[in-house]
Amino acid sequence: MRALLQRVSEASVTVDGAVTGRIGAGLLILVCAMKGDTEANADALVAKILKQRIFRDDAGKMNLSLLDTGGAALVVSQFTLAADTSRGTRPGFSAAAAPDDGRRLYDHTVARMAAQVPTETGIFGADMQVALVNSGPVTIWVEA
Repeated sequence: MRALLQRVSEASVTVDGAVTGRIGAGLLILVCAMKGDTEANADALVAKILKQRIFRDDAGKMNLSLLDTGGAALVVSQFTLAADTSRGTRPGFSAAAAPDDGRRLYDHTVARMAAQVPTETGIFGADMQVALVNSGPVTIWVEA
C-alpha cells in the first residue's frame, strides 16, 4: 500500500458538484493499493500514518501525530500513485491492484482509519476534485 500524506488546515473532495468529504485541520491521505497487497498491508499503513509525528508541538517542532492532535483524515483513493515513469512519457499503472482488490483494500483502510480518528472520504473510482490548503507545506510519502 502507498499513501501520500498532506498536512492540511482544510481539505475537501467534490464529485459531480457535490461535496463527499470535508475536514478542517488534519491529513489529506491519497491511498493506492498495489498488486499483492493485503489487509495486513492496509493495517500497517494506517498504523504508520496515525503515528507520523508531522504536526507542530507548542515549541513549533514536528513532534505530534494525528492521534495526538485530534485532527481528522480525508482519505481519497488514487491509483495513480502506482505510476511507473521509468520509460517514455506515458506513465504505466500495471503495479496498481486490480479495481476490485483496490476497492476492498481502500474500504478496509477507511474503516481502520475511521475507528481511530474522524474520517471523511472521496468516492472510489470517481472523477474527483480535491481542494486543500497544505499546511507547512508538509507532504510525506508512506509505504507499507
